[in-house]
Amino acid sequence: MDEEQILDGLKPICLCKGIKKKTFLKHIAAGLRTVEELKKATGAGSGPCGGKRCTPKIIELLESTR
Repeated sequence: MDEEQILDGLKPICLCKGIKKKTFLKHIAAGLRTVEELKKATGAGSGPCGGKRCTPKIIELLESTR
């Protein structure tokens, strides 16, 4: 893993809960394939914004890993 990949993994996907991209990638690698599954596994979407900021980022991440 190079420095760019490490830094990319540290980018926040869920700002309210501070959940990083690497956390979502770990769950996707483990077989989770829907926004609902990822939200349940990580707690994303349960912050003050109700998922308005992270849901589009999660969808984009899922589409980029297919």
